[in-house]
Amino acid sequence: MFSKILIANRGEIALRILRACRDLGVKTVAVHSEADRELMHVKLADESICIGPSAPQDSYLNIPAIVAAAEVVDAVAIHPGYGFLSENAEFAEKVLKSGFVFIGPPPEVIKIMGDKLSAIARMRKEGIPCLPSSDKPLGLNHDESRELAKSIGYPIILKAAGGGGGRGMRVVQTEASLKSSVSLTQQEAAGAFNDDRIYMEKFLQNPRHIEFQILTDTHGNGIHLGERDCSLQRRHQKVIEECPASDISSKVREKIGNMCVNAAINMGYIGLGTFEFLYEGGKFFFIEMNTRVQVEHPVTELVTGIDLIKEQLKVAAGEKLTIKQKDVFFKGHAVECRINAEDSKTFRPSPGKITQYHAAAGPGIRVDSHIYNGYNVPPYYDSLIGKLICYAETRSEAIRRTENALAEFVVEGIQTNINMLSDLVGDANFVSGKHDINYLESKIKKIN
Repeated sequence: MFSKILIANRGEIALRILRACRDLGVKTVAVHSEADRELMHVKLADESICIGPSAPQDSYLNIPAIVAAAEVVDAVAIHPGYGFLSENAEFAEKVLKSGFVFIGPPPEVIKIMGDKLSAIARMRKEGIPCLPSSDKPLGLNHDESRELAKSIGYPIILKAAGGGGGRGMRVVQTEASLKSSVSLTQQEAAGAFNDDRIYMEKFLQNPRHIEFQILTDTHGNGIHLGERDCSLQRRHQKVIEECPASDISSKVREKIGNMCVNAAINMGYIGLGTFEFLYEGGKFFFIEMNTRVQVEHPVTELVTGIDLIKEQLKVAAGEKLTIKQKDVFFKGHAVECRINAEDSKTFRPSPGKITQYHAAAGPGIRVDSHIYNGYNVPPYYDSLIGKLICYAETRSEAIRRTENALAEFVVEGIQTNINMLSDLVGDANFVSGKHDINYLESKIKKIN
């Protein structure tokens, strides 16, 4: 096991990584921006070092500063968490070339899976089901694009090849709007990702978003840890996640899960990874792979009883997986709510000082959060301030437990989305499992 790990992130995931390191007897180094001196994990880490001003590009996205910090404190490995540089192949390469271990997959795998076109091509090669799509970027020839759209069948969706986070996407319902939509999406992709390549894909009307968690080591071993339903989304950002997904049989879970594991092993993947699918009409269609730990990993931990971060650290250190697929059991149900510092109606960020904080507690309730009484939520970063995860023997009981926990949760001094989350977990369509990836957006539109 590593003697010292530098945590190249902030907030709740940095604290989560720190706690896993403590369990394994690993010393930790917290890097932070000038705005984050009072973060909980910075206070608890064995060492801390400021890597720059508040703006992310000057601190958490500053590759030379992070690598230099690791050199100064004599760290052995760097954990990128999620977001920021976690799926940046250049960062992974720099970490390795500087003599440190990157806690994640090899840079070449990050590169392949980070580009949507190469990812889809690789998945097709591995036999993973994919949606009908263009196999290359769309060019300036409108006739080619028009014929391709006809062969795929409307509606289609245009996506940025180097995109993510729901940006650089546009649904096209008819041929009349195709030409202008292609041009606009190319411009958006260039502006958001410095890459104007876009591709075309069949658009599903009412799918669910279901993802499979895998874990592989450096010795050619791998397991899957089942699936999560992440269909409640706003602007392609997940709001509530649950494990397992309702109406997915154990037979289907094993089939898709094993396909994902085999694909990961064949790619030379190492560590935690998530294969994301759209699910409609009883069929799965690959959309992307996240080559890092997910925000929603706790629901899988509660249902399987496996600490994913500790296992991630072990395989990054070169240890063999001690868990076999036959040892993975799925028991009960877990629901996760993302608690954000934002207005429940306008969704505007709400930075500021937390004057009162009381986390929910009780049987089956877990809270992953870095906030505390008197903590100042800065305006520079993502609005996520915590995650409420509730576990029970059944889905209905887990939902009730989540409702009760949200009623107990107190965050004052700033605005949060707790009221919206309470409304969602009590929503009849969510309770009955009749929601899809468009449901939350349509619900918001009706309210507003």
